[in-house]
Amino acid sequence: MNDTDSIERLKEVQASVKRSAADYERNPGSVTLIAVSKTFPAEEIEPVLAAGQRVFGENYVQETKAKWLSLRERYPDVELHLIGPLQSNKAKEAVELFDVIQSLDRPSLAEALAKEIAKQGKTPRLFVQVNTGDEPQKGGVSPAEVDAFLEACRTKYGLTIEGLMCIPPAEDPPSPHFALLATIAKRNGLKNLSMGMSADFDAAIQLGATYVRVGSAIFGTRPKTD
Repeated sequence: MNDTDSIERLKEVQASVKRSAADYERNPGSVTLIAVSKTFPAEEIEPVLAAGQRVFGENYVQETKAKWLSLRERYPDVELHLIGPLQSNKAKEAVELFDVIQSLDRPSLAEALAKEIAKQGKTPRLFVQVNTGDEPQKGGVSPAEVDAFLEACRTKYGLTIEGLMCIPPAEDPPSPHFALLATIAKRNGLKNLSMGMSADFDAAIQLGATYVRVGSAIFGTRPKTD
């Protein structure tokens, strides 16, 4: 895909996000588009940066470090979100690299992040990932355990949690999962919801998403990784 394709796709997605927000009587500024650049090389991300997009999502610490250290020198106002699973032993690098960590999902990771935040004096914004479908192969806190985990994050680990994130099961209609996440957030006094991807962000916006994560609709088909 050439540079103009990704720029056109970005503009289309930005317009769709604004249109969805307006359709559901929401302020278009209340929904932030995260361009999911995982697996795409720096040269494919740069045109999207040059077109004005500043919020990006990545899955892996090492890949992010390889691509973004140089890109950030040219675009220092970029906001990077970690949206993939995070190993506790990568907490140090994650706190160094990311502005937002969306995949906090277990006590050992909460403890590791708390230590690094105290050590580095950096405070990435934190989201708790909820496994709304209770899928055994997927990260995230079970819906039945989220309230207790949020309380532990706040009181035991001294972490400020800003919102919740979910990835609904691929075979399920997404809206019930988005509604569940919104319900959990509301009862815990959390205003930010990261939910909705290329195929379903309209439904997510309808149900209160404040961040939508869109990759293929902007960058095209992902490179195959073996």
